Amino acid sequence: MMVNETIEKWMQGWSLSRKLPLPVKYNSGFKIEAGEEKQKIRYVFPELNDDFLNLSKIINEPWIHLKACVSPDKVEKAVPERWKIQPPGYMMSCFRPMKNPGSVLCEGYRLEYERYNSTVLLKIIAENGELACTGRVVLVDDLAVYDRIITEEEHRRKGLATFLMHELERTALSNGISNNFLVATKEGRALYESIGWELYSPYTSIVIPGI
Repeated sequence: MMVNETIEKWMQGWSLSRKLPLPVKYNSGFKIEAGEEKQKIRYVFPELNDDFLNLSKIINEPWIHLKACVSPDKVEKAVPERWKIQPPGYMMSCFRPMKNPGSVLCEGYRLEYERYNSTVLLKIIAENGELACTGRVVLVDDLAVYDRIITEEEHRRKGLATFLMHELERTALSNGISNNFLVATKEGRALYESIGWELYSPYTSIVIPGI
């Protein structure tokens, strides 16, 4: 799967998951009107190139995010000082069925499903009604995009996120899709690697913070 094509499909999935406008082409990258207080617009580029660098020079407005599939040190040295590097992200892929599919749901938890915008939202609910773990998968052509995989602090280390990932994968597999993609935090990367995901690319974000 070509890099640009994969990133475009991932961005489409990201937008559908979050009920935002779909990405539009912007030179060699893509643009999303996120419309959030601290993320008005996001530009994503498959590499650190002149299109990315030119934007970094002409943008002075806060909360416009520039993102590229490159390590933070390369970006930091190339952009004006007003830009701040954000916590690192990791584009990850699993272009085959995930490992360890036999995980089971801990006793005392139940599942709830919701569907919207080609998205399946899965919630794991504790006995007391608390939301313990949640995540989404969006099917974009031949790519399953996973988004917002979150386990609440008091429900961690119970295998909930692993179970949730396999449950979401069942949706993809039932539609004939075994190409899986997401962007992980530093903390989440180890979980995904444990079930067979691999690093696809470093993913660096910069922004001019507001006052």
